[in-house]
Amino acid sequence: MEKVRVRFAPSPTGALHIGGVRTALFNYLFARKHKGTMILRIEDTDQERFVPGAEEYIREALEWCGIELDESPWNPSPKYAPYRQSERKAIYKQYAMQLIESGHAYYAFDTEAELEEMRERLKAARVASPQYNAITRTTMKNSLTLPEDEVKKRIESGEPYVIRLKVPRKEEIRFHDMIRGWIMVHSHALDDKVLMKSDGMPTYHLANVVDDHLMEITHVIRGEEWLPSAPVHVLLYRYLGWEKTMPRFAHLPLILKPDGNGKLSKRDGDLGGFPVFPIEWTDPDTGKTVAGYRESGYFPEAVVNFLALLGWNPGTHQEIFSMAELIEAFSLERVGKSGTKFDIEKARWFNQQYLKAKSDEELAQYLLKDLEKNGIQVPFSKVKAVCSLLKERVIYPTEFWKEGKYFFVPPTQYDEKILSKKWNSESVKILTDYLSALSSVATFNAATAKQALENVISQHGIAMGKILQSLRLALTGVGGGPELFPLMEVLGKEECIKRLENALQTLPVA
Repeated sequence: MEKVRVRFAPSPTGALHIGGVRTALFNYLFARKHKGTMILRIEDTDQERFVPGAEEYIREALEWCGIELDESPWNPSPKYAPYRQSERKAIYKQYAMQLIESGHAYYAFDTEAELEEMRERLKAARVASPQYNAITRTTMKNSLTLPEDEVKKRIESGEPYVIRLKVPRKEEIRFHDMIRGWIMVHSHALDDKVLMKSDGMPTYHLANVVDDHLMEITHVIRGEEWLPSAPVHVLLYRYLGWEKTMPRFAHLPLILKPDGNGKLSKRDGDLGGFPVFPIEWTDPDTGKTVAGYRESGYFPEAVVNFLALLGWNPGTHQEIFSMAELIEAFSLERVGKSGTKFDIEKARWFNQQYLKAKSDEELAQYLLKDLEKNGIQVPFSKVKAVCSLLKERVIYPTEFWKEGKYFFVPPTQYDEKILSKKWNSESVKILTDYLSALSSVATFNAATAKQALENVISQHGIAMGKILQSLRLALTGVGGGPELFPLMEVLGKEECIKRLENALQTLPVA
């Protein structure tokens, strides 16, 4: 097998969609699996849609996900640079001219009004998909219909023109896709794509073919949305004389909306309350900031693991993969053809698995940041203990503070539902006795706190379960949480006594 070279080639037109991250990830896994090279190329030929900051955003997002770039605008190889298409403008013109000279492309001088008139004429004739093709080009204003001297005159006078691909009228175009197998498209279904725009910039079709050839790309792994363009690219490789070194194609299945009805969009994320970007993005036009997976509390390794299994099946029951394991197991042959539904609950599950696998020391760092924000200083040992108690109950590290605030701040509000059901004269009497018993405990920990309560309830002749929720309410203000006696051990004897006293003095008895 030749030295593998793959590229991820996003456009800097805004935030990088999570589907784009998956495309980058699959390219990266394939490159690393085959000891190849991972390249980032910026496809910025559409200058009107260029968004400041988008390029740096792409770089930071890939870095956060752990997708390493061997070559990029920031780490160029002199042999293949530059890596921004806007900086390669002079390169494309020569290949467009080569296509014209060989009869595979032509100049077109049609105005927008003339193009619209052509489309309306075809619609009136009930043509299903009006397009500039082998039939309609014979009625339009181009170098195939105009005399050669007139074409020359128009160009020399500075009249705007585009260069179009001359698609054959009756030809079957076949190519092999590593995911979908052999694909055949008849040329009558294709239009004469614009290759060079009137501003002198190439379109995606010409630029990506030229760049992939010159950068010696061996495999083009991209989204399914580019599948209809692949026959055009195959023709370009053929007409430019590069068919023998044409990269192999692999078109990845779409990431679908949670209900499976169409491609996942930012609007779906807004409606479903989940991120569709890897990291936070601030729109330079509106100033509006949208949180990404990073800011929503997801670990990058969880996001990568989740994305890897969107469309790829390892063929085993294994679900949790490190990046090294993904690289080892990955193959394009196990990527499906059909679109795959986006399931945010599965993403949450992955994050929870990664959170539970982390050490208490590592998780404590997240909680420490929230404690600092709230001006709370406590021993690191307590922060660790809180994380240890809560790690089975949270999904995001940002939830440690939210779920465990009562470990550091005494409750000022109490769950009304639990209060009305469980806080009564009987529970108050038992907890009053328990308060006295706690004061006499010499060595305080989870076991002695539990033993003291068992002694009290045995005197009252009730089951432990009848008083636990009342005790929890008094100590935390809520009706649920981690195991109660280990929780008390973390709070400490003095704090438990203080909170019990406060609850017994202030809470109304039902």
